[in-house]
Parts: sequence; structure tokens; C-alpha cells
Amino acid sequence: MIRDRVRQGLRAGGFAGATATMTAMCAAHVAASPPERREEVIAGWVQRWSSTLLRLFAIRTVVHGAAPPPTKKGERGRLIVANHRSAIDIGVMLSTFGGRMVSRADLSQWPVVGAAAKLGGTIFVDRADARSGMVVMRAMQKHLEAGDTVTIFPEGTTFEGDEVRPFHGGAFIAAARARAEVLPVGLAYPSASGAAFVGESFMSHLGRMAMASSPTCVGVAVGAPILAEGKKAAELTKLAEAAVQAAVHEARAACGP
Repeated sequence: MIRDRVRQGLRAGGFAGATATMTAMCAAHVAASPPERREEVIAGWVQRWSSTLLRLFAIRTVVHGAAPPPTKKGERGRLIVANHRSAIDIGVMLSTFGGRMVSRADLSQWPVVGAAAKLGGTIFVDRADARSGMVVMRAMQKHLEAGDTVTIFPEGTTFEGDEVRPFHGGAFIAAARARAEVLPVGLAYPSASGAAFVGESFMSHLGRMAMASSPTCVGVAVGAPILAEGKKAAELTKLAEAAVQAAVHEARAACGP
């Protein structure tokens, strides 16, 4: 137990220290870069941060299928949708696919993490506020029309197990309007893993993950892209939900029971 607490403290300190340091270095790098290179600079630092996060918490990704490179300006935008099963999912998705995340609004106020998320271009949504949802939907549409990669967990929160819960539809309205590509992704963690959510409070989940003594393998299954052009948002939502569920089964096979 003492070793678990020491490990937890070291990881918490390492996470805070690495995040604060990288945020400051990224901000300085951005300030010294010409405007046309700033997004590229931020993307590079986001990749470094997410990879560091996975190493710190001993997370190893096993990707089933081909993970496409981040989109570029002028290309078709890409909306990546995945099930949400761990606090480490954001690191897994950013390290694998790049782009920007859609995340809960209160994250923007967290010490250290909030500043990093803002600098990384995170789109914040308050699901309890309908006005926030509309603002976020328009922001997503704008980014997708510009050719960006945007990742969201459309179940809305973290769940236990492999069953995919009904998706919220706002992101798919944005994708349909932007004529974007929707990429379904399935995530699966071993049930005994310290990184897998098991119906606990968010802080308990973080603390248990930080104490884990064994490395965790997470299965990441990449489904076939779905073109939003010509599809209604409701149809797109159902297609994506089914595709993510199929991908979760593939991810489970990749990472084990």
C-alpha cells in the first residue's frame, strides 16, 4: 500500500510538472513562430504531451486498423468519434490521431490542465447548457469546414464495459453541415486494468489509475470512414454508433479480456 501511494504521488507530480513545463515551452515556441506555423507548432507539442502522459501512466496502445494522419487545411475535415472508458482516453486519442478534442467545460478551470487544454485548442462544452451546445456545434462545424481533425466522445461521459450508449447528436449535425468525414474508433481496456473505469467517481478513478503497478494495454480499433455528405444528422448518428460498437469488439479482441 505504501508503494502504491508513493507511485500515485510520483505520477501525480510528474503529470503536473510535465504539463506545466510543456505548456510554458509550447506558449514560448508559439510566440516565437510566424502566424502560419503556429497550429503546426501546437500540434507538435500536443503530440509530445500525450505521448509523455501515456509513458508516465504505463499505457501501451495496440492499434487495429490504419490510423490516418491528421487532416490538413483545404482537405475534408474529420470528426473522430469513440466510446469513453477511461480518464486516459484523451491521451490515447491525441497520441494516435492528433487534432483537437471536445471536452467538458469545467476542465478549462482545472489547475495546470486547464491552461494546457486551452492552448491545445480544446473545444469546451457544458452539456447542461443548451446555449453552450449550440456554440460548440457551430465551433465544430467551423473547424471541420477548415479541414481540421476534431475528436469527441458522443456518449457524453465515461461508462463501464463494452456496451456503447446512445450518442448525442450535436456533433453529427456539425459534421453533416460541414460535409466532413466521420471516423469511428473503439476503445477497450482489460477489465482488471487500473486504467479502466469501473463505476466510480472521477477522482477515485484518477487515483486508482495513478496507483496501478502493472502496465496497461489499450485496444484502439479504427473503423471505416463514413462520409457525412448527403446524410442527415440522425442517420449519421446511428451509423456512427453502430460502427463504434463494432470497433469496440475489435478493440477487445486486440487487447484481451
